[in-house]
Amino acid sequence: MIKTFRPRRWICPTCVCRQRRVQGNLANLAAPAPSEDARLPPASYTATGWHRDDKNLRRIFDSQPFWQEFSQRRRAELSARPVGLFTNKYLTHPGGFQEFAAVTLQRAKKIVAKVLAASTIREYKAIVRDLDRLSDLLCRVIDLADFVRATHPDHEIQATATKAYGLMFEYMNVLNTTRGLNEQLKRAAADPEVWSSWSEEEKVVAQILIKDFSKSAIDLPPAERQKFVDLSNDISQLGSSFVDSMAPEKEYLVLESSRLSGMDPVLVKKMIKWGKVNLPTVGAPASLALRTVHDPEVRREIYMANRTVAPGQIQRLEGMLKRRAELAKLSGYGSFAEMALTDKMARSPRSVDKFLDALSRDNATRVQQELSELLKLKHEDSTNGNGLGQLNPWDRDYYISRLLSRSRSRNRTPDFLSAYFSIGTVIQGLSRLFTRLYGIRFVPRETSPGETWNDDVRRLDVVDESDGHIAVVYCDLFERAGKNPNPAHFTLRCSRLIPASEIAEVARETGSLATAEDAVNDGMAAARNPHTGELYQLPTIALICDFSRNATHSRPTLLNFRDVQTLFHEMGHAVHSMLGRTSLQNVSGTRCATDFAELPSVLMEHFASAPEVLGLFSRHWETDQPLPYQMVKEKLALDRRFAGTETEHQILLARLDQAYHSALPSSPDFNSTTTYHGILSPPNSSLQEPKGTTWQGFFGHLFGYGAAYYSYLFDRAIAGKVWKDVFGEGRESLSAERGGRFRDEVLRWGGGRDSWACVAGVLKDERLVEGGVAAMEEVGRWGVRD
Repeated sequence: MIKTFRPRRWICPTCVCRQRRVQGNLANLAAPAPSEDARLPPASYTATGWHRDDKNLRRIFDSQPFWQEFSQRRRAELSARPVGLFTNKYLTHPGGFQEFAAVTLQRAKKIVAKVLAASTIREYKAIVRDLDRLSDLLCRVIDLADFVRATHPDHEIQATATKAYGLMFEYMNVLNTTRGLNEQLKRAAADPEVWSSWSEEEKVVAQILIKDFSKSAIDLPPAERQKFVDLSNDISQLGSSFVDSMAPEKEYLVLESSRLSGMDPVLVKKMIKWGKVNLPTVGAPASLALRTVHDPEVRREIYMANRTVAPGQIQRLEGMLKRRAELAKLSGYGSFAEMALTDKMARSPRSVDKFLDALSRDNATRVQQELSELLKLKHEDSTNGNGLGQLNPWDRDYYISRLLSRSRSRNRTPDFLSAYFSIGTVIQGLSRLFTRLYGIRFVPRETSPGETWNDDVRRLDVVDESDGHIAVVYCDLFERAGKNPNPAHFTLRCSRLIPASEIAEVARETGSLATAEDAVNDGMAAARNPHTGELYQLPTIALICDFSRNATHSRPTLLNFRDVQTLFHEMGHAVHSMLGRTSLQNVSGTRCATDFAELPSVLMEHFASAPEVLGLFSRHWETDQPLPYQMVKEKLALDRRFAGTETEHQILLARLDQAYHSALPSSPDFNSTTTYHGILSPPNSSLQEPKGTTWQGFFGHLFGYGAAYYSYLFDRAIAGKVWKDVFGEGRESLSAERGGRFRDEVLRWGGGRDSWACVAGVLKDERLVEGGVAAMEEVGRWGVRD
């Protein structure tokens, strides 16, 4: 099945397949002269420029005057004609997306015709590479269009991007019902001569595509196939509606202001209407009230309202779950979880259960210690009038907040740390860290007219000390009106070898070898490998954050420590995109098992708190004094004070996700609320969820991560083990040998190697190679060690 992933999941590899030489003048396409356009001349990436680049990294983010000078440098040498978004030659004007989609469709249809017409051994040998290129072509449009329609400030450009996105998805759905593609791939894979000629990556991609075609029910009879399509559409519509329609049963609680004693009186006053406080039951005010209001009965009222969803939401959820169960049964599976987990590291619901059971046992003592501490504080609370013998769910956040406030009062304010973390120093530190670990660094690059969607966007070229220019990162890190506040990493163009045959094909269309290399990649970033001379399209990445900036520019934008961890996390995804260089695009970078894709980003959070790493860059923005690490140590101790309680909460949600995607929804008397309360009760939960709540209606991840919500806990457990055993809990965090080990065993493989083999390789533990139930249980025993 030809499919795409969410943009965050898209990364591309470098194809190292050898292609046969093209006859005639097209045989040697070494380095044609650059075309005459408005793009900037190639940057110099020599080692001698390292100190200048390192210094400029900090300055382009921290000094607005320097950034203005830098961003305008050499612009006078360029023509006024825009080069197009991301230097894509089609995207120079709003209508460019339509032209881009039309050209791509034409190329895609040629590949489809070629695959369907294949009849010789030679043609069958090329089928996997042909389908991989087909996927790449479709996603060149889809990934860019999806990003632009959600990010670009121009509504006209958003609209044309949306049309291109819809057009390409419509064609992709046609391909997914083209049985000939599936039949030809199966025919090729069944031929011993063809199969033996494929590389290991080609075999992996063939197996993935065959499995995906099967999951799309392409082999079913027409009537059942139509039912599959109808169910899939229903699930998509119900799921989207479920995520978009979250609302509480009661929007407000009307309370006397005297009952909110303990809450910020200024905020309380702002919520007074007609003499009474109108407290929203969801959002920041409700959360603050649960942490600060002294009256336990008021907290109970808020808790109940906060966790009781509007009735229609439960109908949408149960409708989606029932249709998923029906879809799985139609596809020959006992449950949706069974179907969804076949291509994950877990492989089966039983394995997930074993992992969660082991993790829960590891976490149990810590949870009990934390809750005992809270109960002790409750006993000491003379203002508490009821329930002294037990800790209620509405007590937890209140007493956690009181304990943490006591600790904070003995330490400096959290904002004191921010003075040591300007955006520029953090980006500079990431570059220095990656240089030491992986031999890559960031080089600031001036952008061309029309290349970015906002003048605040910085471009960083990623340079490998051996392979040269390997990626482009666009950093859109500052807040502005209308911008989505959620941090994210997007891979907009995958890394992939562009064989000589493709360059030749485009050269015949353009009639010029001089422009063929530019045209074959739509004008976007490409580079030749300095060792082989082969041409690669480079991964193009967008890193989005929403950091507040100083309005007067009198000081740089300063980050709190959570922001630093967020930036490290998102850059973990990016470095996976940069270094996940496989020979085929379908298994590149984060195009790996869902329950493995978060490992690099979660691991980066460990680096963010290591004194060895912080010593690379954390300096006071005014005095340039190094960060006293004791402050970070105190901050981390506070943040992790109730980590066991939070881990238990995530385990409960993972169990709920598994239960909802088991065979339960197939039952006529299935009730999601009954299942919810069964999970959130002892012995699963340390606290008893009160009857009457329906919080499952707010659990939006049930749609996007159906049966895979355990993945984040799973990757946190693996990351903690890697941090301990490979990087020595920070002692080896700057080691090129250890970094090279993680790069060689994990990052460079993408999805082209079994994820268990990657984990076993980096940990040097052969017991894990085959995966399975025992391996999942072993990971659970490692626990979550942040």
